[in-house]
Amino acid sequence: MIRKFQAADLDSVARIWLQTNLEAHDFVPDHFWQDQLADVKKAFLAADLYVAEEDGKIAGFIGLEGDQVSGLFVAAPYQSRGIGKALLDKAKQSRQQLRLRVYEQNPRALEFYEREDFKFQGEETDPYTGEPEYALFWQRD
Repeated sequence: MIRKFQAADLDSVARIWLQTNLEAHDFVPDHFWQDQLADVKKAFLAADLYVAEEDGKIAGFIGLEGDQVSGLFVAAPYQSRGIGKALLDKAKQSRQQLRLRVYEQNPRALEFYEREDFKFQGEETDPYTGEPEYALFWQRD
């Protein structure tokens, strides 16, 4: 089930955010993600977030800032079960277009977004990590 984020979800969402970043972005030092956690938790409370629940637990979430996907995260035990697609479909229902960035060294995410009809727009460097990333774009037909 996909639903709006509630303040009571904060700790679960923060755990998923941290663990998924540590696993998917092992090319970025762990302390970078750990140092961001307190600020990210504050941002979650003000953001447009949707969570996916499975078996009464938060399995993943998507964050939106206007047409920007600020993050799509699915906890490891729930990956490859359609949850990321369901969360992205929820975002697509409420937007005419979506933009996001994916680290070049995260081919699994890049393949996922390509399957979901996102188009390559360019390559940039993440100003916080110095890592190359791709800018992707989706637009409703």
